[in-house]
Amino acid sequence: MLNVEQARFNMIEQQVRPWDVLDPKVLDLMQAMPREAFVPAGYEGLAYADIEVPLGNGEIMLAPRIVGRMLQAVNIDKHDIALEVGTGSGYLTALLAKGCRKVYSVDIDPAMTDIARKNLEAQGIDNVTLETGDAALGWDAHAPYDIIVVTGSMPVLPKIFEKSLNRGGRLVAIVGDAPVMKAVLITRTSDTEWSQEVMFETDIKPLRNTPQPQRFAF
Repeated sequence: MLNVEQARFNMIEQQVRPWDVLDPKVLDLMQAMPREAFVPAGYEGLAYADIEVPLGNGEIMLAPRIVGRMLQAVNIDKHDIALEVGTGSGYLTALLAKGCRKVYSVDIDPAMTDIARKNLEAQGIDNVTLETGDAALGWDAHAPYDIIVVTGSMPVLPKIFEKSLNRGGRLVAIVGDAPVMKAVLITRTSDTEWSQEVMFETDIKPLRNTPQPQRFAF
């Protein structure tokens, strides 16, 4: 029988914290959220492992340390309005919801939206609006946002995402091609300026329908 409290503690101490996730706000959110409630039936034993958990339909749940770094980077605040692109099973959605005022989360797969809705309702989370659609070219419906998190990788990040940020807004995305992609933090510093910081290298599944840059054929 999985001792979930111990497993969650070990996840934070052995995976998340050693990956430079030191923000107590993020660690507290991850400590309080039952990750096992967001994995498919039969995968509960892997809920706290340092792996991507398959969700079906080719979708995955990001490894906990990646989730922790993304959350820390966007520096969530209780007044923030967040956009998540790629809901999955709703785990990152739930963490955002616990730290923000409002979360809009979009997934291209209606089955994922339904799963996430059940998972979030089971946790009593009611400040999330789930929508089904293709947000690979942005999701301006509720813009501007204080936070945007893109949970699938993109070869290039469409400019529309940056432009959907409030002044002072933060965006985390994973940009590039396998096997080496970069997690970037983009902050809107004024109406016409943005700063960018590369945080770490990784390799995750691309967002579905993500726009492809023009590639040169030799």
